Amino acid sequence: MITRSVSAALERYKLPMSRNLTMRTIVAAIFGPLIILISYSGGYWLMGMIVLFAGLAMLEYMANIRASRFSFVYWLSLIFLLAMVFISMLKSSSWGARLFVVYFLLLGIITALKRRSPEELFRENSALVWGVAYLGLLYPFVYYIRKISPDHSGDWLLFLFGTIWLSDTLAMWIGKTVGKRKLTPTISPNKTVEGCVAGLFGGIIVACVLGCWRLSEVMLPLLLMAGLVVSMAGQLGDLVESVWKRAFGIKDASAIIPGHGGILDRFDSLLFAAPILYWFLKYVIYR
Repeated sequence: MITRSVSAALERYKLPMSRNLTMRTIVAAIFGPLIILISYSGGYWLMGMIVLFAGLAMLEYMANIRASRFSFVYWLSLIFLLAMVFISMLKSSSWGARLFVVYFLLLGIITALKRRSPEELFRENSALVWGVAYLGLLYPFVYYIRKISPDHSGDWLLFLFGTIWLSDTLAMWIGKTVGKRKLTPTISPNKTVEGCVAGLFGGIIVACVLGCWRLSEVMLPLLLMAGLVVSMAGQLGDLVESVWKRAFGIKDASAIIPGHGGILDRFDSLLFAAPILYWFLKYVIYR
């Protein structure tokens, strides 16, 4: 009787009780703490993790835009992407931007010399430029956050990852259970206004927890504001990825992370949230 009641409740609220959810939870329980540990370790461990994520994400991206692995521009894009991420963390963001300009010029020259239709060449060129800029210019901000406050170098990365993960979880569960109004039906039909609002509470919860624990000397109103803007930016980052995935007719970037999809699927929120948190720290909290 109790079992039937629980099953009926789960069915009523459409709660996902499946093998996929179990796998998703196991993977999160293993790799979530590992990512936080590396975030606190910093140095080459953190740089290596960021370069790895960026490289895998670029491979997923090029596979989804159907770039040929046997073409010169495929390997040119991957090499410049990795170089941009690494040198931005090692030197500064300006070095990464310079490399991007060089890449843009080289790709344009190579594209102009190819004997294919202008429409096809421009489409391929635009997609590759977007991918390299999207991943190569945004991923290094995760490392910049680690450097902006020596006393709390790992704490702010915990704030970042905690906010985007909790916001994503709350948005998914509330959206599935009580969500009615579609947020962006043409871009991501499953996202709802209710889920988006619930996701913002992820930032509030993380701000309150860390405000009482690791970041007690930062004024709570500023922490709450940071949590809200990071959560909002993360959800927007998720929608941005949904735009190009829908344009290419795909659901998940890959299946490299069991239960979660690809690197792009799992860390899409991070790419927009990291720069926002960095700028908030630099110009508001540590100005």
